[in-house]
Amino acid sequence: QVQLVESGGGLVQAGGSLRLSCTASGRSISQYTVGWFRQAPGKEREFLGRLRWRSSRSAFTEFVKDRFTIFGNSAENTVYLRMSSLKPEDTAVYSCAVGDLTSYGIWGQGTQVTVSS
Repeated sequence: QVQLVESGGGLVQAGGSLRLSCTASGRSISQYTVGWFRQAPGKEREFLGRLRWRSSRSAFTEFVKDRFTIFGNSAENTVYLRMSSLKPEDTAVYSCAVGDLTSYGIWGQGTQVTVSS
């Protein structure tokens, strides 16, 4: 069984950047498709993009939202979400999940991102 922990959230001013981490334990993260999501209060969860592995050292991404970048480091067992030009509407709890191409079965606890004006 794999466990996921997100980190890197916090308070940032509008226009700034932030890098979030999704670190796996118990299994290699390169065994899974990794997705990033966010959910703001009163809103549905939003899919931000996913990373898929060609091998333990090579990955590619799909469906990544504008201003965001997803990249992986298998040696660190971590997939990152880098966000640029942040806006107050980006304020949300950001989570990662792993699974296959059909569904995400394992989720992290989430990390809060707050963007101030």
